Amino acid sequence: MNAIRRHYLRWRHRQQPWAGLLAPYHGDDVVSIDLETTGLDPRRDEILSIAAVPIRGGVVRVSERFTGLVAPGRDFDIESIRHHRLRPSEVADALPPRDAVRALLHWLGNRPLLGYNIGFDCAMLNRHVPAITGFALPNARLDLARAYAAWLRHARPTGDLDLRFDTLLDALNVPALGRHSALGDACTTAAAWLALSARRAA
Repeated sequence: MNAIRRHYLRWRHRQQPWAGLLAPYHGDDVVSIDLETTGLDPRRDEILSIAAVPIRGGVVRVSERFTGLVAPGRDFDIESIRHHRLRPSEVADALPPRDAVRALLHWLGNRPLLGYNIGFDCAMLNRHVPAITGFALPNARLDLARAYAAWLRHARPTGDLDLRFDTLLDALNVPALGRHSALGDACTTAAAWLALSARRAA
């Protein structure tokens, strides 16, 4: 979101309950987020689970995490179940998507978001955020894949640019924690971000 748009929205929503999301963030947190979904099309698919963990002071603050299952309001196929290992019965009584996203926004505030291909996660959230707040998700975004690509181009300008998640983890010597679970992937992304930050600072 550009500065002019943000300024306009801050003025327009200044008396509204979600105005704080549009305020500049002055803290040290970065929040690693991951969603498990019924598929990979943000226009049609739905969220099944959400996990987010703050990074502060070079530490992944797992004890401060946000997690939640989401009832997608639709069936999902066996390929989806094989990927995230969530069965329809496990999410049938969970929060509806809009309520789950509202709870996430209350927890998240205006802290910046980190993700692997963060655009997908934000697109999924933005299926619901404007109906809750009156505007799209305004939080600053950090993309692990893009940051890794920029570092790799500088560190190995003649090497192959392989941005697959598992390849990235191997290159950074980061173990995968609970792959294809929202919390596992959020924590793994956070650990990879710290490892990459250390490489860039060296």
